[in-house]
Amino acid sequence: MNEVMELFNTSSPENISTSVKLILMLTVLSLAPSILILMTCFTRIVIVLSFVRTALATQQMPPNQVIIGLSLFLTFFIMAPTFHEVNEQALTPLFNEEIDLEEAYEKAALPFKEFMSAHTREKDLALFLDYAQAERPESIDDIPLTALVPAFAISEIKTAFQIGFMIFIPFLVIDMVVASVLMSMGMMMLPPVMISLPFKILLFVLVDGWYLVVKSLLQSF
Repeated sequence: MNEVMELFNTSSPENISTSVKLILMLTVLSLAPSILILMTCFTRIVIVLSFVRTALATQQMPPNQVIIGLSLFLTFFIMAPTFHEVNEQALTPLFNEEIDLEEAYEKAALPFKEFMSAHTREKDLALFLDYAQAERPESIDDIPLTALVPAFAISEIKTAFQIGFMIFIPFLVIDMVVASVLMSMGMMMLPPVMISLPFKILLFVLVDGWYLVVKSLLQSF
């Protein structure tokens, strides 16, 4: 701690440069949750799993902790090649003092840019580039993260909602059938949700729903 304070108290160019690098490193660590949420597949996965719970109308089953935990491990599984590339190209050379911090940032950003650009709609990316009045990038390296990250985020949200819509359809059909049967029997005071919930759970279990949902998420990447 004393060494860190000495870096800020001295005014030599080398110490100032080291202090700036330390501040940048702390900034990256503080933004790690945002990086995990907005620069990986976590957003799509957690939204789709939340849609599944809503479509089943099971309220808090599975709990939020289970959905978040499953989303995190699926994210680590899908992003493993990207994380491995970042480790090989940026972190390991940086720790071995083969490259400086600025070059490590550039090398670490490239795998994320490749992943995000592959799942970002051109329309969404053009929206932010046009707003910033930026030139059309000629390669992935030229795409600024300030435009790519929000474009990737809204693309992921749209894709997740499309998957969620497809998940809702069979459960909606069950609700409509149950409501029609109850009305024909004159049992209008009985909430249809109470009757349809067991049938929706039974259907989801019979078709191995969690397997199909996770399989669809993996194939979407």
